[in-house]
Amino acid sequence: MGTDLPALLRSLRVWDAGATTLPAFDPDTAPPTPLALFTSWFTDAVAAGQPEPHTMSLATVDEEGEPDVRIVMLHGADADGWSFATHATSRKGRALAAHPYAALAFYWPALGRQVRLRGPVTSAPSEESQADLHARSTGALAAALTGRQSAELSSLDELRQASETAWERARENPAEPSPTWTLYRLRPRTVEFFQGDPDRRHVRLEYRSTEFGWSRGLLWP
Repeated sequence: MGTDLPALLRSLRVWDAGATTLPAFDPDTAPPTPLALFTSWFTDAVAAGQPEPHTMSLATVDEEGEPDVRIVMLHGADADGWSFATHATSRKGRALAAHPYAALAFYWPALGRQVRLRGPVTSAPSEESQADLHARSTGALAAALTGRQSAELSSLDELRQASETAWERARENPAEPSPTWTLYRLRPRTVEFFQGDPDRRHVRLEYRSTEFGWSRGLLWP
């Protein structure tokens, strides 16, 4: 018997009381910059046991103007922006070369929170990109050395052979470069913080970048 998808969807709920805590959020007490609030919320997500809180959705527009989205890992957040990495030759890299603007979204259901960012994206110098790669695990380097990200794959056996070779190279030379590996930074023009509320009076606070610094405003849920 097949799954009744509509019935299954209707049976599901978000923010189960047994797994989710919806903390109060007073936007009047929010810090003047979004980075400070993001750092606080990220720390809260880790403390709440949120699985993989450093993963985020990355949305781009490709060469043909078609949108795309995928999950990537946050590599850092500072005054220069929120950073992630990929091959410049991948679909993400080609999209960012054609349209260097993107959106990020974090979702931490353990606290009923989202953070959304939009803004221009720049690539770091090669030396910085390689340093970021080599600060990660051997597996991360092996994956980068496997290369050909987003290209068509003929078989899983082809992937296995290429991966085994890349793992051997990564173990023998932990400093081996991956020339197309690129660190990207999104410098947000807007950052929205969403705090869920059990009565659906969700709090949405948006920071907006201006020539005078950051301004803040509330949004209807």
